[in-house]
Amino acid sequence: MLFTDIVMPGGMSGWELADRAREIRPGLPVVFSSGYAVETLTQQGRASANSMILVKPYRKAELAERLREALSANSMLRA
Repeated sequence: MLFTDIVMPGGMSGWELADRAREIRPGLPVVFSSGYAVETLTQQGRASANSMILVKPYRKAELAERLREALSANSMLRA
């Protein structure tokens, strides 16, 4: 599982990180985090509708739920 922010310092975005990680490990579950609203990211073409995004600020329970969803979705794809 990869949990990453969408906007990161250093020139690489979370999207790029996820793409590179999935080249090494196809099917890797990824959860993105962002301070931007999902609607804003989608409108700007920075998020697809099926991306797992956790909007900041979030609670531990929300993080746990999103991670469970990502792992569950990944296990369904493998079945």
